[in-house]
Amino acid sequence: MLPQSRLAIYFTITFSLLWTPQIWIFCLDWCIIDLKECLKSGWWRGFNAIFARYGKVFKAHLFCTPTVVSCDQELNQFILQNEEKLFQCSYPKPIHGILGKSSMIVVVGDTHKRLRNLALTLVTTTKSKPSYLYDMESIAIHVLNSWKDKSIVFFCEEAKKFTFSVIVKQVLGLSPDEPQTSKILEDFLTFMKGFISFPFYIPGTSYAKAVKARAKISFTVKSIMEARRRKHGEDSAKQQQKGDHFLDVLLSLTNLSEDEKVSFVLDSLFGGYETTSVLMSMAVFFLGQSPLALQQLKQEHEEIKAKRNKDEYYLSLEDYKQMEFTQNVINEALRCGNIVKFVHRKALKDVTFQGHLIPAGWKVLPVFSAVHLDSSLHDNALEFHPWRWEKQGQMTCKKFTPFGGGPRICPGFELAKVETAVFLHHLVLNFRWKQEGEDCPIAHPYVEFPRALPLEIEPIPMESSF
Repeated sequence: MLPQSRLAIYFTITFSLLWTPQIWIFCLDWCIIDLKECLKSGWWRGFNAIFARYGKVFKAHLFCTPTVVSCDQELNQFILQNEEKLFQCSYPKPIHGILGKSSMIVVVGDTHKRLRNLALTLVTTTKSKPSYLYDMESIAIHVLNSWKDKSIVFFCEEAKKFTFSVIVKQVLGLSPDEPQTSKILEDFLTFMKGFISFPFYIPGTSYAKAVKARAKISFTVKSIMEARRRKHGEDSAKQQQKGDHFLDVLLSLTNLSEDEKVSFVLDSLFGGYETTSVLMSMAVFFLGQSPLALQQLKQEHEEIKAKRNKDEYYLSLEDYKQMEFTQNVINEALRCGNIVKFVHRKALKDVTFQGHLIPAGWKVLPVFSAVHLDSSLHDNALEFHPWRWEKQGQMTCKKFTPFGGGPRICPGFELAKVETAVFLHHLVLNFRWKQEGEDCPIAHPYVEFPRALPLEIEPIPMESSF
């Protein structure tokens, strides 16, 4: 079973009691929900009580805006598949301020299409590099080697070191020990602390520090881009031909402004750093509470290692394709962990769904976590059970949207899964671990562990894969 405190999320919302065939009706019933109260009777049972009263789709007043909150699988899919037709991305203005107006996360229309195509180019360029897995695996080995003389590690911090080093290498071509990497990471940590802070620009506040940190990162990225231009010259065509790194491709583009290029780099760092590190932490957290799953995972990776020739030191793509149970573990960690709980959309026009009207201009929140933990869609929904994925179409399953869906689905989701699988490969072959003390993930709004998931670790003798 999922530890109840793991899913502690807090909302203050105004509910409507009625969803009529004509329009969502405003009511004078104000409901303040502290989900700590839900935890007393079980988190999902508490939510079921809410659904029994309000339904899986209800009206709220969030972000100073009338809002339709959808915990319904069919409506969520309808919203995601009608992006830019009936609905449009609509994040609160403070998010624009901290991410930048050119961020792929907040832009819409043709601008988003151009940036998304660029993101797909990054994924393709990364996966096509001969050193793709080698770079990733080398960084994983470097991180795990640093554990050799330790008895306790804070896994969230270690995961972030790994994912940040990987994405900086992929996007900017920097190795973990370069001074610019440390500088970007320092500023990025400040940026993340203010990402969800109170959105008023007052000197000294987390929000103000985050805005300044973003400016510092932008300056560092621009200096790296200028250095790359000087190295390869101003002939963009020549750059694209001879550059084997994504940054060369980015600099060769003429349909993006300088600010859009910098924002894209920041978006890539944000997506590759935060989401993947949380996924890794959730997988390790759940595996620590599921001995059978951990045993089967370790067996799978021992078999993969045994099949390799003695002179084959690193993993191959064929090895990755054999990690079937690993993929089940990752998918189940995504379902239970709910790294992305919901997304922000607004109705572009009056929208009718199953005979009901969502007024134009209203905010719409498709809540993925509610669908992932819906007992009517998943057997034993509150259990971490990787075997449930053995006979299911994994990423095409409509009741499973950990990376969003539709035209705005995360373009780097496969890279996140590869990184997690590679790290787990070396982790289970080289270490035993158990959680040191109580530490459960909470979400406000992104998922984090209050104590950074401390683990007591023990090297496995004679099993080393590095």
